[in-house]
Amino acid sequence: MSVLNDPEWHLVATIDDVPEEDVIPVTIGDQFIALYNVDGTFFATDDLCTHEQARLSDGFVIDDIIECPLHQGRFHIPTGEAKGAPVTCNLQTHMVKIEGDNVYIGLSQLVTT
Repeated sequence: MSVLNDPEWHLVATIDDVPEEDVIPVTIGDQFIALYNVDGTFFATDDLCTHEQARLSDGFVIDDIIECPLHQGRFHIPTGEAKGAPVTCNLQTHMVKIEGDNVYIGLSQLVTT
């Protein structure tokens, strides 16, 4: 049986590093992650578009949608759901927590028990 282990939390930014209605790139090990500030709430997804591997952190935040800079595919930031052609595959989302002014991203791994 496979289960997700407890997340490993990584300090990636301060709340002031990500302006409201914006996104920044974050790298944790070999993972490229997009960190968003949507109306003061922080979210994280994989940074590469599922359509053509463009960096979503170069895209445009419109309310709770990120628009890919390459072909204008759209994803729902909180859920990673693909919302507009040409994208059809959802994004992986990641846990975010705020402690004081620090922003942490939690990464879990699938482990076999």
